[in-house]
Amino acid sequence: MKKDMQTIIVEQEKERIDKYLVNKLPEFSRMMIQKLIEQEQILVNTKPVKTSYVVQVGDVIDVAVPQAKPTHLEPQEIPLKIVYEDQDIIVVNKEKGMVVHPAAGNPDGTLVNAIMAHCKENLSGIGGELRPGIVHRLDKDTSGLLIIAKNDKAHIEISKQIQERKVKKTYLALVRGVIPENEATIDMPIGRSMQDRKKMAVTKKGKVAITHFKVLERFSKYTFLQIQIETGRTHQIRVHLAEIGYPVVGDMVYSNGKNEFGVEGQMLHAKSLDFLHPITKEKMHLEAPLPEYFKEVLEKLENQSS
Repeated sequence: MKKDMQTIIVEQEKERIDKYLVNKLPEFSRMMIQKLIEQEQILVNTKPVKTSYVVQVGDVIDVAVPQAKPTHLEPQEIPLKIVYEDQDIIVVNKEKGMVVHPAAGNPDGTLVNAIMAHCKENLSGIGGELRPGIVHRLDKDTSGLLIIAKNDKAHIEISKQIQERKVKKTYLALVRGVIPENEATIDMPIGRSMQDRKKMAVTKKGKVAITHFKVLERFSKYTFLQIQIETGRTHQIRVHLAEIGYPVVGDMVYSNGKNEFGVEGQMLHAKSLDFLHPITKEKMHLEAPLPEYFKEVLEKLENQSS
């Protein structure tokens, strides 16, 4: 893979190399710089260092930046529900059942394939590979809003906001059981399940995961919730709600999936996003309406209780 070389001579700062380089190379996130250090693509005075290294005056830092390599993914003309689009970002309302990124078992027909067809060449390429703009993800059966970056600067800025918990993500969910509390916070670490490596679980060795929920409506056997997450762990909402005994209706992984509505896959919808536009810094608030099937289930429950 081709690499571009950048050389920086330290003049006066004394701080950790990763923190120093984030300020000197604003197009890179701290995580990306740490990865390059681990791969020995960043040398100080021609020698590799650890991320904890404190730069000294006169240090010569060489950064080997890998050029993005072409992706093998194919563009596919798949209809998209576009909520917002400009020259830097596109926000889509992903439908339930659509996989975000190709993987084993889902080689095509994904959101990425659709985005590539829609945006042509205008997508970010970060971390040494042409990544088609995916900044964050939603599970296959979770519907709702997703941000895609059209260039590297937008990608890095949005990623930074997500890492610093400045992107407000609001979800709607229907869960089994009647939750007595009107509002609550679930603060339980989440990591890979030791029993099933395909699943996530609440575990002491997991990463910090914080979920806030508010009851919007109670039914005889179900509760309709509004949820906000501070962290973005894999399957976070589903794991947390199942752990406290109120699994998301239709969730085939973290409950038995059985429900009277015949719904397959979790009834979880990413309703709104609040963030700063990565380039203009304008405050953005975007919303996606509930899917029709979700509305129909809520209507059935309201009719039952009336």
